[in-house]
Amino acid sequence: MQAVDNEVLNQVAAWLRGGEPCWLATVVQTWGSSPRPIGSLFACNPEGQVAGSLSGGCVEDDLLEKLTRGELAAEQAQFFQYGITAEETEKLGLPCGGHLYIVVEPLKAAEPWLSHFQHLQERLAERRPVRRRVDLRYGDFSHRDVDVHEPLEWNPASEVLEHTYGPRRQLFIIGAGMVSKYLADLAQSLDYEVTVCDPRDHLLQDFNVPGVRLINDMPDDAVRAYAKDPSSAIVALTHDPRIDDMGLMEALTTEAFYVGAMGSSRTSASRRERLRALDLGEAELERLHAPIGLPIGSKTPPEIAVAVMAEIIAVQKGRVAEGRQALERAVA
Repeated sequence: MQAVDNEVLNQVAAWLRGGEPCWLATVVQTWGSSPRPIGSLFACNPEGQVAGSLSGGCVEDDLLEKLTRGELAAEQAQFFQYGITAEETEKLGLPCGGHLYIVVEPLKAAEPWLSHFQHLQERLAERRPVRRRVDLRYGDFSHRDVDVHEPLEWNPASEVLEHTYGPRRQLFIIGAGMVSKYLADLAQSLDYEVTVCDPRDHLLQDFNVPGVRLINDMPDDAVRAYAKDPSSAIVALTHDPRIDDMGLMEALTTEAFYVGAMGSSRTSASRRERLRALDLGEAELERLHAPIGLPIGSKTPPEIAVAVMAEIIAVQKGRVAEGRQALERAVA
C-alpha cells in the first residue's frame, strides 16, 4: 500500500506544480468488509485522470462524477460515506455489508498547497515519515515531521484527520546470487522496494529481476547511503565474508529494523567472532539474525527466500518469537 500511496502523492504534487487543481481522497474508516484498508489514497483532476484506489470498483467512478459536477468538496474538505444503503452497496460493487467512509479535499495549484505537498515529497524521498493534519471544520491543513509511524486518526466529532505517510519498506540485499533473485522477486510482490548491492559487476550484469535498484559498490558505503533508516531490512547473502562482513558492520549500527546473514550455525558463530573482533558490541551482535530465516527446513533458493521473508515480516510485526515457537511445535 505504501508504494501506491507514494505514487498518489507524487501525482498530486506534479498536478499542482503544473498548475492543475485536483482532489485527494482518504479512506478514514470502514465498516464490515472493505476492499481497501484505512489510509488508502485516491486522487483525480478535473480532466478525469486518476491515481490510487479506494475500492477497486465503481466507487472511484462515482466519486469522480460527483467531484467534477461540483456536488462534493467543491470549496473545502468534506466527509462522505459510501455503502449506507443496500442499493448503493450493490450498485458500487462493495462487499456485502461494506461501508466506506472517506475525506475528500480540494487542492489548489497555489500556496500553501504547493509547499505543503513539496515537503511531503521531500520527506518521503529521505525515507522519513511525516504526519499530516486536516481540519475539515476550519479548512486548515498542516504537517509535522515524526520519527516513527503513527496510526491514522479520524475524529468525527471535531472533523479532524491525522495521517502518517511513508516511507515505503525496503529490502536491501547484499549479494546478487540465486537466492537474492528469488528473494527480490518475493519481496516486491509484498510491496517492498528492493535494492541489491554487489561490488562484483559481472554478477549485477546477470541480475535480471525487473524493478530492482542495482548498486555496484562496497556494501558498507551503500548501506550508509541507502538503508540506514527504520523502514529498511538488510540481508547479507554472498557467503563471502570479505563482502558480507563489511556490510554487516555498518548495518548493525543503523536503525534498520532487521539485519540477517545467510550461513550455517557454525558459519554464523564464526561470523559473530569476526565482528566482535572488529569492535562491534554485544548489543549490536544480538540484532543479527543468523542463521537467517525462520527454521522451516528450507534447502532450495526459493525455499530459503520464503524463510527469510517470513522472518522479516515476523520481526516487522513483532511476532518473530511466536513464529519460531509455532514452528518448533509443528516439527515436534
